[in-house]
Amino acid sequence: MEETNKKVDETSEHDLEPRRMSTVGFRGLLKTLLKNRLSVIGIVVIILMFSLALFAPLLAPYDPNEPDYYNLLKGPSAKHWLGTDDLGRDLLSRIIYGAQVSMTVGLGCTVFSLMFGTFMGVLSGYRGGAWDMVIMRICDMIFIFPGFMFILIMAAALGPGMINIIIAISLFGWAGPARLVRGNVLAVREMPYVEAARAAGASNTRIMFKYVLPNCLAPMIVAAALGLGAAVGMEAGAAFLGIGVQPPTPSWGRELRVGYTYLSTVPLYSVAPGLMITMAIMAFIALGDGLRDALDPRLRGEGKKV
Repeated sequence: MEETNKKVDETSEHDLEPRRMSTVGFRGLLKTLLKNRLSVIGIVVIILMFSLALFAPLLAPYDPNEPDYYNLLKGPSAKHWLGTDDLGRDLLSRIIYGAQVSMTVGLGCTVFSLMFGTFMGVLSGYRGGAWDMVIMRICDMIFIFPGFMFILIMAAALGPGMINIIIAISLFGWAGPARLVRGNVLAVREMPYVEAARAAGASNTRIMFKYVLPNCLAPMIVAAALGLGAAVGMEAGAAFLGIGVQPPTPSWGRELRVGYTYLSTVPLYSVAPGLMITMAIMAFIALGDGLRDALDPRLRGEGKKV
């Protein structure tokens, strides 16, 4: 009888402790990621992309905006490894500098979307009532539009430019994290340890930051990786249609658009930026899948080896 009561007491104490979804440590996370070959490839590609963005002035052999009218639309050579564009500018240099735009837009959109989406999701899930109804209806209205169409409308209304395209993508991107966080908050707010904290007189702010948000960390990390890839693709699509970053600033999407005209004469003009866009998106997707497997307790033990 005493043993039974002891087990009940231990169970009760255990239920009153916060169960954070991010219980896996950094070493365990890294170990699980390294078991997934696709995730490893994704990490390597992402490091390469950010290295190009950070060290573009050191890596680019030429000024990306310097024209050379004596070498228009030239193919690959010892002087220009990927050839030149319609203004004689070095394509390799423009591809390298294009990483700055893609990574900056991706990071900017992801940070804003996650911060605002997390705030709205916590507010919706924890407060409930009218807050929940209004926020979720706003998300529903956003999701009525196809994502890319919504971004095109916002970008066209705001005008061209890097800041405006970040705002346009973020205005759509926050709704997904908000719903994701709301679902986790609804599951966490009724947990015994949250009820115990509330009964002990803890403020709503303390409960949110100490007990609720830590349980949302894992899905937020996965959403960040996938959101980065989506933002890179959206920026490239907007630039391809001429409403993103404007010339002469290098952008993979714009290079792809202009290069398509000369596909038969200078294939690398469009193939190179298209390949970079594809590699970046696939790398972030692979990292997101790997993080999901590593952070999800149901999948952590399985460790997919691709």
